[in-house]
Amino acid sequence: MRFLRVVLIIGVVLGALFVGADRWAVGYAEERLAERIQERQGAGGKAEVEIEGFPFLTQALSHDLDRVNLKLTGVEATADGRKTRLSQIDASFREVKLNGDYTGGTARRAEGTALISYEDLTKASQNGVVLTYGGTPGKVKVTATLEFLGQSLTRHVVSTVALVDAKDGKGGKIVRVRADEVPGEGIPGIEREVRKRTDFDRNVDGGLPAGLGLSALTADESGVHLTLTGKDVVLAGS
Repeated sequence: MRFLRVVLIIGVVLGALFVGADRWAVGYAEERLAERIQERQGAGGKAEVEIEGFPFLTQALSHDLDRVNLKLTGVEATADGRKTRLSQIDASFREVKLNGDYTGGTARRAEGTALISYEDLTKASQNGVVLTYGGTPGKVKVTATLEFLGQSLTRHVVSTVALVDAKDGKGGKIVRVRADEVPGEGIPGIEREVRKRTDFDRNVDGGLPAGLGLSALTADESGVHLTLTGKDVVLAGS
């Protein structure tokens, strides 16, 4: 009995040591991976990583992680010299294959969401307009002030925000904002001038981890929400 008690105590102690070592290792790995992802995305963003599954050490030794969750905040997407800030990206990477030196990996599949606030969407328009929620899903309210025939005019339009295919032929998507209709009040040319301010396209693919693309979009009170999906998504590394 005494021998069995000793064995049991030793087993408990060793188990506790293993769990402690495993939790320390996963914490260290999460910090290093977050740093690598942040470097890859650029100084403007902040990354937080959570590696799921226990024990972590056996996953690491096999270079295969079941699931890695990523939160990115303040990421800037740049295309054609124009910047669009993504307030937050939340993504889940499945079946991650780590590279040889553990500096990154590639996920067989990934999914997530991204948020563009109305403040950031306003800045992205670069036309001096103000964007707010349009009252129903997928709609935004755009307010524009312009000079027309010597008069200062302010117009409020309800626009549809949608995801459309980019024209570069590479299979990417762009965020498009288009006014449903423009009050012209019978003034020739007024609709064209208003639309020069209110209608615009923005590419945000450049702010996403390589391999992760846009698949759907909607808008609500908090901003424009993008659905993200991808295969063979590069998490970090070279």
